[in-house]
Amino acid sequence: MTIAGQRVVVTGADGFIGSHLCEAAVAAGAKVTALSLYDAFGTAGWLDALAPEVLAALTIERGDLRDPATISGLIEGADVVFHLGALIAIPYSYQAVQSYVDVNVKGTVNVLEAARAAGVARVVHTSTSEVYGTARFTPITEDHPYQGQSPYAATKIGADMMAEAYARSFELPVVILRPFNTYGPRQSERAVIPTVIRQALDPACDQIIVGDLTPKRDFTFVGDTVAAFLAAATAPLDYGVPYNCGTGKAVTIGETIDQIVKLTGCNKKVVSEAARRRPDKSEVRELRADASRFAAATGWRAETSLKAGLASTIEWWRGRIASGAARPASSYLT
Repeated sequence: MTIAGQRVVVTGADGFIGSHLCEAAVAAGAKVTALSLYDAFGTAGWLDALAPEVLAALTIERGDLRDPATISGLIEGADVVFHLGALIAIPYSYQAVQSYVDVNVKGTVNVLEAARAAGVARVVHTSTSEVYGTARFTPITEDHPYQGQSPYAATKIGADMMAEAYARSFELPVVILRPFNTYGPRQSERAVIPTVIRQALDPACDQIIVGDLTPKRDFTFVGDTVAAFLAAATAPLDYGVPYNCGTGKAVTIGETIDQIVKLTGCNKKVVSEAARRRPDKSEVRELRADASRFAAATGWRAETSLKAGLASTIEWWRGRIASGAARPASSYLT
């Protein structure tokens, strides 16, 4: 199977990974329809930052995952659906649990049901390594138990189970791709790598404020994650079962910050602030992927080293800050 010439729908297209995936799918020759959450300002998130020739090749539709009629109309006639749309900020999930259920679980059901009715050739459903919680063993295989250590993680477990159920109950051709911690240009400052880079580079910040420095993460560059999505759409895979996507290497947050500090030439003080820490029983201490199942089925491997990926992301941030495109840094960082 090739994605060239396929009618492709991307939910969450206006987000970090989704916008990169739209670029890659257009470059691969797909006919892409991108779902962007409606807002009154007429903006389309990170899709607005794409090159004019990429935008010209896209069809952008406004809508909301929570509306079944919108999703049904969006997916009708599609060959492949990449379902990335979700609420993802873990700290906010403690405050807005019902919103996460509505978007992540019910929104996913809307996508699966619409895909079933439309007879799509494949759905790629986006999971997350957060469904595993703190690792009971590493590297983490797909057989690791689920642990809903945050409302966000719990809703993603629910969404994954619905994807499995639709594969088993209705023979929906849905692949569950489970990326570990993706980073790169366009990622929100809710995530640790962009917030550290921003504070390191921004002259308005006199120190780097972070949370816990000890958790370990398997950081995967966005270009590698996007390549995994394309592979998940085209390779002969089993339906209704998860496939991990990660580098197989884990570093602590503190070690990652050290690399960023060196690459930026920053000499600012790093401050670990209690207010930025997750609740003790909710913090995930270590995530490191065993992606051998996915690699064996697709030939995919993460190609970008952490140093190279960080350097690329830092250069993107330099451009954002120099151009004045980044929002002013003030109390939101403290």
